[in-house]
Amino acid sequence: MDKRTCLALLAAFAFAPAVHAQTDWPSKPVRILVPTPPGNALDISARILADGLTQQWKQSVFVENKGGGAGIPAMAAGKAAAPDGYTIVFGPSSTVGINPGLFPKLPYDPVKDFDTVTGVYLGPIMLVANNKSPYRSLEDVVAAARSKPGQVSVAHGGPIGTTQHLSMELFRHRAGLDLVGVPYQGSAPAMQDLIGGQVELLFDSVASALPHIAAGTVRPIAVATRERMPQLPKVPTIAELGYPDFEAVSWGGLMVPKGTPPAVVERIGADVARIVNTPQVRDQMLARGLLPDPRSAKDWSAFIDAEIKKWGGLIQAAHIRPQ
Repeated sequence: MDKRTCLALLAAFAFAPAVHAQTDWPSKPVRILVPTPPGNALDISARILADGLTQQWKQSVFVENKGGGAGIPAMAAGKAAAPDGYTIVFGPSSTVGINPGLFPKLPYDPVKDFDTVTGVYLGPIMLVANNKSPYRSLEDVVAAARSKPGQVSVAHGGPIGTTQHLSMELFRHRAGLDLVGVPYQGSAPAMQDLIGGQVELLFDSVASALPHIAAGTVRPIAVATRERMPQLPKVPTIAELGYPDFEAVSWGGLMVPKGTPPAVVERIGADVARIVNTPQVRDQMLARGLLPDPRSAKDWSAFIDAEIKKWGGLIQAAHIRPQ
């Protein structure tokens, strides 16, 4: 046996355990770490995925909610987990796309400390109006704001630094308007005040607005997706109304600790995409005002980079600070 053959055999033996380990994965329960409390879109989507993956993998896949602290403790825990595929982080737009621009020092870097796996869903934002308000179109809102600078109030169904708030700020910035933002601690009280007439305009999630639009208690003005939503085909996008490429969405997708074996990452992504693309799961997401978005790891990574840059630039330009 010559020296070259001997080295090749040694390399093959050294590589074999890693290949075998990846082939056998998963051989024990898998955790999906969710940086929010139970009951929201991220948590519900995680549980749908957990059920589907449990069936596919023949191993228990469970959801662990670790809410609080702007999602920072959960992301730090995900970063510290072993890079073996047994901890999957369901990263939302808040902790992955917004926090890097909002907090000067984070114990995690969503790009450097994690490998992207796949997108799962988009949670579009929209502008809605009180039914008795004079606003029937985006043009009405812009015209009023230009004629009365600093006098037109727009509520947002989330506190400072949330997607709802930043969506309002992004529109104010792109349109060059002097709007008065009215923060709420959540969608429910904001929508209640919109219906009651305490506020006339509201930036909130489509998921929150859909039932009230269907009931005829609020008026849809525009959605913040690049294309019209299948749930609201008659409602125009902000982009098509004179603000090209305008997009403001919350989102959720899967990440794993940096260094997770590529074969494991690819398998998770492929199996999740298979689940999200089933008619049953797609219908569940659409009914909740979400858009299925099982984009590839490469596309998901590029999307995250763009979101971090977009929201970070806006946060800096608008001098937004966490509260």
